[in-house]
Amino acid sequence: MQLPEHLLDELTGKPGFDRTEFTDAHAHPAPTSVRLHPVKGKGLFEELPRVLWCEEGVYLPERPVFTLDPLFHAGAYYVQEASSMFLQQALQVAGAEAPSLRVLDLCAAPGGKSTLIASLLHPESLLVSNEVIRTRASILEENTSRWGYMNNWVTANDPRDIGKLEGYFDIIVVDAPCSGSGLWRKDPNALNEWSEENVELCSGRQKRIIADVWPALKPGGYLIYATCSYSQAEDEDIADWIADAYNAEGVAIPVADTDGIVCTTSAVANIPGYRFFPHKVTGEGFFLTMVRKKIDETTHTMPVYKWQADKKVQHIAQQYFGNKDVTIIPAREGNYSAIGSQHIADWQLLQKHVWLRRTGTAVGMPAAKDWVPDHEVALCVDTSPQQWLDVNREQALKFLKREEMGVALREKGWLIVRYKGLGLGWVKSLGNRYNNYLPKHWRIRMNIDE
Repeated sequence: MQLPEHLLDELTGKPGFDRTEFTDAHAHPAPTSVRLHPVKGKGLFEELPRVLWCEEGVYLPERPVFTLDPLFHAGAYYVQEASSMFLQQALQVAGAEAPSLRVLDLCAAPGGKSTLIASLLHPESLLVSNEVIRTRASILEENTSRWGYMNNWVTANDPRDIGKLEGYFDIIVVDAPCSGSGLWRKDPNALNEWSEENVELCSGRQKRIIADVWPALKPGGYLIYATCSYSQAEDEDIADWIADAYNAEGVAIPVADTDGIVCTTSAVANIPGYRFFPHKVTGEGFFLTMVRKKIDETTHTMPVYKWQADKKVQHIAQQYFGNKDVTIIPAREGNYSAIGSQHIADWQLLQKHVWLRRTGTAVGMPAAKDWVPDHEVALCVDTSPQQWLDVNREQALKFLKREEMGVALREKGWLIVRYKGLGLGWVKSLGNRYNNYLPKHWRIRMNIDE
């Protein structure tokens, strides 16, 4: 792999950079890492080495075919690059585990950082995962549905639209589109697309994104900015630009000397930054910095709304959530969704400004004399349905291919197909046969070698 001389020259002399070791690291494949779901993933991969800066991060000895693991489809873990899991440390410094926060993941697809944030947030908090490119928003919606948190909603809007929610978010995460130099081992095509001109183009785009969304950050709130680029123009220089444009304060994140993370500061405002080099850590190239918006005298209040849920639908859907305080709201195409009752005002406000692709957990829709449950109910960690069908790995994969499972049927009715105690989706037992309700776009399309 021939690395660009211009970038190597730029990095020479920077803290933590060694030209020979950096170049040699790119001759080796990228490590494979996953992040466990804090509920669904308990007990998995206990014998494997952990990611030092993320409690649920695990390194795998080789890259398996994840499509052939039913636990992947159940949301027991997310395949994520290890360096980017450092976001957990920033979120903890920002106090993300406190209740009643509103958090935005602005450039969220395919969902790695959103699922990490959702794992940390208090159940009373709200995470809005946004992706402006609508094809990528579909992938984001699928991955966050699989992760299964009711307080993680999905939008598909330009940052300018979200910026109109003035002072709404306590924390905003911007994993900005970048030139991608940190991904060269993982994606060699990124090397072919890299150029000095593209770095400058990305730097300008990153500033526009932050400028558009900055008004939505609450005074005293935190903006976490990250890239998978090594270029200073996309990293420390952006931190300096934020400090100058918005009089923001840099926030330090404690790191251990043994982690291999390189601590830097921006040239002008001395904003702390954190660089990941593949010859220093078991991970790919990554940069993260965090700033805090200065507190001012402005006060922001949430409008008060009233909402009366359909009592019949509320009663039917409530069976999935036990004694949890949820409200059933109308969703797309005759469907209904469940949200925490504390988020009714958020729902009313957000739908005035953004396109809500996914709000809460979809619970289903009425059909003739029946209620058709939604796929998300089977994956949600907040639900507790009582009827299920336990299957082995072979049967689970056949279900995921929407093929005949060859299982003994139970009584008539709706059953959640479970593998190792985790839901995969619904079947409806008709006594002598069953119907598979796995969404068609979720099914496994690859041939499975027995």
